[in-house]
Amino acid sequence: MPVLVITGTNTDVGKTIVTAAVATAALAAGRSVAVLKPAQTGVGPDDPGDAGDVARLAGPVTTAELARYPEPLAPATAARRAGRAPVHPQDIAEAAAKLATEHDLVLVEGAGGLLVRFDAAGNTLADAAALLKAPVLLVASPALGTLNIAELSARELRSRDVELLGVVIGSWPGTPDLAMRCNLEDLPVVSGAPLLGAVPEGAGALAPADFRDEAPGWLAPRLDGTWDAEAFRVREAP
Repeated sequence: MPVLVITGTNTDVGKTIVTAAVATAALAAGRSVAVLKPAQTGVGPDDPGDAGDVARLAGPVTTAELARYPEPLAPATAARRAGRAPVHPQDIAEAAAKLATEHDLVLVEGAGGLLVRFDAAGNTLADAAALLKAPVLLVASPALGTLNIAELSARELRSRDVELLGVVIGSWPGTPDLAMRCNLEDLPVVSGAPLLGAVPEGAGALAPADFRDEAPGWLAPRLDGTWDAEAFRVREAP
């Protein structure tokens, strides 16, 4: 798995923190890691951006961006409004493939959900994943409404013959409600993919040293972690 594409069921579901956790666990396993953010929106020229946040939490990773747009919008819209060139799937695939020649693992973090548009032609992260023949990790909200988006994302990937590696819950609260606890059982069913982790709410606010100590415990062995999905479900079961 030299390239892993990371998307979400929506924006603000914890993609960047999950990306940082995956990078941390891979580094702890002795692998070299690069993080590619194809289109960073909503930040100024001197702001760190999502890839910078991953590096701050995870440690020594290579970071790369293909484009940066000032307004916090979908990449295609942000590029159009800024009068700048958009990012195309081929650009993403070429950049990720190059990074993969120099690193054991390349994490490609999308913007928003799977079908957020990158250019005026309607190309998306799913198109880039198909070009790369890379698996996708879906970061899901634990809350009510997540099942529909998770299933739609999974169906879209299957229609393109792209592997959905699994689902990670991006922000698991300390006091989950009934829907959240039921979703632990239902997310793997509707997505047809295993639950591969649950990152605790507020993890991004941890000091980097604490984040690096704890992150492998949030992810399953498939992602170089020690998290046990069945034990977690039993503990949190309604």
